[in-house]
Amino acid sequence: MSVSLVLTVIGDDRPGLVRSLSQAVAAHGGSWQQSHMARLAGKFAGILRVEVPADQAAGLEAALDEMPSAGLQITVTAGHEGATSRIVGQTRALILELTGDDRPGIVRDISQALAIRGVNIESLETESDNAPMSGGLLFRATARLQLPESDSAEELRQFLETLGHDLMVDILLDEDEDSAAR
Repeated sequence: MSVSLVLTVIGDDRPGLVRSLSQAVAAHGGSWQQSHMARLAGKFAGILRVEVPADQAAGLEAALDEMPSAGLQITVTAGHEGATSRIVGQTRALILELTGDDRPGIVRDISQALAIRGVNIESLETESDNAPMSGGLLFRATARLQLPESDSAEELRQFLETLGHDLMVDILLDEDEDSAAR
C-alpha cells in the first residue's frame, strides 16, 4: 500500500535542488506524481505530490527534514486516501485567461467573484511583464476552474465580462478541451 504526500518547498534558487528532492523520493521507493515549480524573486518555490510505500513514508519525511542544511525548507502533508488531481462530482472544467494592465487587487477581485458563484480554482498561473506599448506592466493569468454543473458557463462568461470591464482587463473563458477528451 502506498500513501500520497504533498510537499511544499522553498529555498534560495541554485542548480541541483530538484535533483536533491528527486533522489530523496527515489531512495525511499517513491514516485514523483505531480509538481509545479518556479523561480520567484530569486527563490526556488514548488509544490509536489509523491506516492511512497506506507512503510517508507516516515523515512522519507526524516530525509526531507535534513534538507534545511541544503538550504531548503520543506513541509510534508499527507494527502487524502483516493484523492485525485481534480475535484470530481458535479462539476465542469473551464479555462480562464485574463490580460490587462497590472494593478493591485486583480486576483482578489476575480477570485472573490468566482468564489461567490461556487467556482473552484483548481490551478492558477500568473505573471507580470513589461507592456510593449504603454511602458507599464501587463498582467496575465491562466486558471483552470471547476464550475458547478448547476451553473451555466455562458452566465459565468457574462458575469466575468462585466467584471472585466470594471477591472479594465480582457477575459476569455473556454471549456477545458483536455478534460473533455478524458
